[in-house]
Amino acid sequence: MLGSTFKTMNDSSYIPVDGGVCAPRGFLGNAVSCGIKKPTATRLDLALIYSTEPCVSAGTFTTNRVQAACVKVSREHLRKGNIRAIVANSGNANACTGTRGMEDARGECRSVAELLGLEPAEVAVCSTGVIGLPMPMMRIYPKFPELADGLSRDKGHEVAQAVMTSDTKEKIIAIEFVVQGKPVRIGACCKGAGMINPCMATMLCFITTDAGVSRDVLELCVQSGVKSSFNCITIDGDMSTNDTVLVMANGASGVKLETPEDIYAFQQALAHVMLELAKHIVQDGERVTKFVTVHVTGGRTEDEAKKAAEAVAKSSLVKSSWNGNDPNWGRIIHAVGYCGAKVDEEKIDIDIAGLAACRGGMQADTPSDDLRQAVQVPAFQVDINLNRGEFSHTVYTTDLSPEYVDFNRSEYAYWNQAKADGLTC
Repeated sequence: MLGSTFKTMNDSSYIPVDGGVCAPRGFLGNAVSCGIKKPTATRLDLALIYSTEPCVSAGTFTTNRVQAACVKVSREHLRKGNIRAIVANSGNANACTGTRGMEDARGECRSVAELLGLEPAEVAVCSTGVIGLPMPMMRIYPKFPELADGLSRDKGHEVAQAVMTSDTKEKIIAIEFVVQGKPVRIGACCKGAGMINPCMATMLCFITTDAGVSRDVLELCVQSGVKSSFNCITIDGDMSTNDTVLVMANGASGVKLETPEDIYAFQQALAHVMLELAKHIVQDGERVTKFVTVHVTGGRTEDEAKKAAEAVAKSSLVKSSWNGNDPNWGRIIHAVGYCGAKVDEEKIDIDIAGLAACRGGMQADTPSDDLRQAVQVPAFQVDINLNRGEFSHTVYTTDLSPEYVDFNRSEYAYWNQAKADGLTC
């Protein structure tokens, strides 16, 4: 875990407000404790987000070929129309659970819909936690009435806490900005600290806004925002079965986005929120000590720059060097070389923490002690210029620590509890 607090980018056009997903007008939330992972646990692990007004909605999901039941059900509901509520849990991923898992996910949607006076297809369901274990529905279903009865505009922080797994702190943001002379809000929370990799980084993200926007426009804004945020981060190179981003817009601000200028203002604000949350995920990576920005320029194509940036950001050798405060540019250039793009070795320049480390594919004249000193800090940037064209790409990543390996060595205790619950043998 990096640092004690998260810092949000200072942008004078966005006014920070409290409340996360409950900050926009017309959105309510609540969270309760079910003991999903362990019956005696008291931590919040079941959350609900609800709009008092009809919504337009959009989302993106993991590209993993193995997908959790909740991903399949939520995608199905988005295809049918718009969602107005999200029920989410931590402690169990409901992935690789077969027909039973699908029925559990649909059962959650039916139960929540009945309590809120909605159709089941208006409810999305999200889960995060251990893969392969059936959901302990005998502890979840009885909590739904309490969850719905306690909906409030003051529960944004609780919603964020309820979806945490290996996260060390809640990840939450809300901003207000002016469109057509009126205040518009976007609120959000996410979870994620491990199994983070581009192509939807195990992460969940829920975003609400009181802007009025068409479904087509919202889908384009979401796709664009995800591309430049959650698909630009990596911690350990693993892709989850459950990754989900869901956005609900209810128009309660009275502002309807129709002109190109208004749509652009909203798109930029949504992208800002997504990028801040994406950075929060990387900063809170499992047992990480470094937050590293890998910025590649000079690509002949966008794909060329992206391949180079991702190869460096995901290299176990490079990430291990960063953990040891070693400014090893040789490992960086070797990752660029195998990235799959056409690169010219003798044209590659590399700067580490603002200092020249490599010029023209060879060592620069910066003293090695200066480079080593520069990477002692918890956050720095690696700039790689391929000198082949005008395209660039940025990935946010971390180091790889011995503590990460120790932390992820076993999930045996979870299976023992599932055995005690009669959910596995």
